[in-house]
Amino acid sequence: MDNISNQHIQNSKIQILLIFILTVSTFLLAIFALGMGSSTNLDFLTTLKIVLSLEEATTLQSDIIWKLRFPRILMAIVGGIALATAGALMQGCLGNPLVSPLTLGVASGAALGAALAIVIGFSISGELAYLFSFFGLFPGILYWPPIEFILFYSDSLAIIVNAFLFSLIVVAIIIQLGNLRSVSAESYILVGIAITFIAGAIVSTMQYFATDAQLSQLAHWSFGSLSRPTLWDAVLIMIIVIILMPFALIRAWDLNTLSLGGDDFAISTGVDPKVTRKKILIFSALMTSIVIAFTGLIGFLGLAAPHMSRLIVGNDYRKLIPCSAVFGALLMLLADTLGRTLFAPIIIPVGIMLSILGGPFFMYLLLRNRSGF
Repeated sequence: MDNISNQHIQNSKIQILLIFILTVSTFLLAIFALGMGSSTNLDFLTTLKIVLSLEEATTLQSDIIWKLRFPRILMAIVGGIALATAGALMQGCLGNPLVSPLTLGVASGAALGAALAIVIGFSISGELAYLFSFFGLFPGILYWPPIEFILFYSDSLAIIVNAFLFSLIVVAIIIQLGNLRSVSAESYILVGIAITFIAGAIVSTMQYFATDAQLSQLAHWSFGSLSRPTLWDAVLIMIIVIILMPFALIRAWDLNTLSLGGDDFAISTGVDPKVTRKKILIFSALMTSIVIAFTGLIGFLGLAAPHMSRLIVGNDYRKLIPCSAVFGALLMLLADTLGRTLFAPIIIPVGIMLSILGGPFFMYLLLRNRSGF
């Protein structure tokens, strides 16, 4: 085996070790976050023993860990994995390091859907329910108490459903461009930016006419927070992300061919760039919309985590996707832990903390990588 092959194997071992270290760091930070707060009943060692069933928790400690903090921490980990993976996939399939769910308009579509539900009370789920009722479809199911509550009376669910569906509508518009012969990867980005401006203008108009209560609710949603999702929300999202992650790993080879030689090289290896982009964009939008529909806008993570991961493992998507997922979970968990503890009992939303902490650190890493200091 020649020196180049030996060096490649050695680098791969180091990169895998670094991903493992990030994973262990995320687990330790999660344990620390479970015990970190205003309560003096918990510390890191006590929390670790309780989580590993080495020590029996008191009723107060059990409530703090499993009812108060665990849903939030689980949502931070799962949400970070989903948003960072979506960002890495979008950057790979479009060949642009500045692409993220935010710049492609997915997050803006979600914001528009949430604004419509909050300000004017428009709910897609509610409208569908009334249509079904008007035409006499599914009468027995519609008025079953749980379904009736979800479709007609749950304001929070109306926001979630609107945010989810409008983000997918944005992606459907972008995907339609793939049917045009002359559409390039840059066209997807430009259309995404245009949709971002249009959706932003509509949301701003609604903010101008909104009441104080509506404006406060919309502003709080736009900050991005992990306090809204319940434990069952986090578990549901976790199950969906676990089911979807193998698709991302399977697409690693296709992304490598696109990043190595562009569309022509990909075609020569049997990869259809247009079909690949469509599938990856749909998949990425699905992962993004599932998370931000529950948490609100969290836009920085999908851009920063893949960049930071490239500085660790390079551009091989077989390692970049897992590294981005772990890095995303670590960043989200770190930002949320600092946001709820630095100025306790005041809690800074995770979307704000990610921008405050991640932006300067992201710039430092880029400058350090380019200039060598």
